[in-house]
Amino acid sequence: MTTSPLFALVDCNNFYASCEKLFRPDITHRPVVVLSNNDGCVVARSKEAKALGIKMGVPVFQVKPLIEQYRVLVFSSNYALYADMSARVMTTLEHLAPRVEVYSIDESFLDLSGMTQLTDLTAYGLSVKQQIQNWVGLTVCVGIAPSKTLAKLANHAAKTWPATQGVVDLTNKIRQRKLMALLPVNEVWGVGRKITERLNAMGISTALQLADACPKYIRKQFSVVLERTVHELNGTSCLDLETITAPKKQIISSRSFGERITDYDEMHQAICEYVCRACEKLRLEKQEAKLLSVFIRTSPFHPKNPYYSNQRSASLVLPSQDSRDFIELASRLLRHIWKDGYRYAKAGVMLTDFYPSGIYQPSLFDEAAAKPGSKALMKVLDHINHSGKGKLWFAGQGMQQRWQMKREKLSPAYTTRWSDLPIAK
Repeated sequence: MTTSPLFALVDCNNFYASCEKLFRPDITHRPVVVLSNNDGCVVARSKEAKALGIKMGVPVFQVKPLIEQYRVLVFSSNYALYADMSARVMTTLEHLAPRVEVYSIDESFLDLSGMTQLTDLTAYGLSVKQQIQNWVGLTVCVGIAPSKTLAKLANHAAKTWPATQGVVDLTNKIRQRKLMALLPVNEVWGVGRKITERLNAMGISTALQLADACPKYIRKQFSVVLERTVHELNGTSCLDLETITAPKKQIISSRSFGERITDYDEMHQAICEYVCRACEKLRLEKQEAKLLSVFIRTSPFHPKNPYYSNQRSASLVLPSQDSRDFIELASRLLRHIWKDGYRYAKAGVMLTDFYPSGIYQPSLFDEAAAKPGSKALMKVLDHINHSGKGKLWFAGQGMQQRWQMKREKLSPAYTTRWSDLPIAK
């Protein structure tokens, strides 16, 4: 006998801000904001900061008076800390459900199919909350429903109404319709601003009105994707759990500079750094790549400074995952596009044309060969750099790196660097 699909969406509350607070009990009730690259805009807020009216995406200088008045703590984005805490949450969830789909850094879908006869779903959701609180120290909300789209709405309700205690079971049809009647259509997963405007013009302003729309009509007016959303809102699962992440088709490594670059050697350091980051991700994917693109550009927002943007691509003879191969290729490409006399604001690299490691079949006339010991060397390099005990880098990456993005309020890497471990006194 087949069982009906059932999903739980587990979402961490104020994830970046909560990670910053976790190792600082002295700021448990203080408002906290986390900034974007180069400390430019607010990308995460604690509940206390939200209560002050600080909006997502606002430039930090615009809310400086609020920050000073209410002693808001400001942090630069600590990606190493957030990634490690995310891994701990996902590992905990894998102990609590037979199948888990990691949807984003702070969200996962759980497969609960067949569990309705075995346990009370609200009690199960509360136990998930408690387990993550006990094992990781972070707070989550849980939404449970027969489709992913309804699970998203259930999770939204769990976050919005404190009386739910952070868990909403939306398996009951009546409860589904009551909730959808309360929510604007833009709260539906996948319904963005432009689709919302078109739906509103058609008289569809709530999630319930979208659920009651004719699926064929919605498909004709929009797309098969929104038609599936209508079915999902009515409890028919159209989106399966994806427990195996699809291989990436490209890897981009790019950052805006903390200070404008005018010197070729500094730009070469930045490009080498981005190549090494991209190649590390490539190896984690167990992939090899052939095609590399390098781009550089100035800021288009300073009319007094001349604008320049350029990019160039080239392929290796054989696919590789060796950082040295791509550093050499990137250096050649950079020489072709570099121009003196400009104040460069951003640069980056992109790897494409992927092959599973060790699968590529060279042609009869390919003369190139992989560097001896390439994979062993890259394995040692990654092991040391991930150990938290030291760092290895290529000479081309430089030592000073004045161009690095601004992270003046960066917290310690509490869980991934030995020197940053908190010391009890």
